[in-house]
Amino acid sequence: MGGKTIERIRPVENYDTQHYWQGLRDGKLLIQQCAACGIRRHPPQPMCEKCQSLDWTTFESGLEGTIYSYTVIHYPEIPPFEYPNAVVLVELDEGVRIVAQLTGSDPDKIEIGQRVVARLVEVQDGLTLPLFEVTS
Repeated sequence: MGGKTIERIRPVENYDTQHYWQGLRDGKLLIQQCAACGIRRHPPQPMCEKCQSLDWTTFESGLEGTIYSYTVIHYPEIPPFEYPNAVVLVELDEGVRIVAQLTGSDPDKIEIGQRVVARLVEVQDGLTLPLFEVTS
């Protein structure tokens, strides 16, 4: 009696976000940058919050950063996630913050300021996500 595997909800891919999701599938963490003033931003958005320009480009992140904040989710347990589920706000070395899962760490030993590195993992068919691990 095999049940259907519960999958993650797929993100919306549109003009403003498709570069990000395709970049992950291609093994790159692409971050938006305003073409007019140079401000870097994540998550992707259509307009620069500083200068209101609609022109943007991307750059490839080096995948390393520090834990800026975090939470550990214990309940309710929602498939397909494993629990406890550590979710971190990482400040990438390029100055942009990104929310992602932290894997391979004891939730009681997570600390703000810890160095982390992302692995780009295909978590289900066609969906690649950055998953962070503590490096030191």
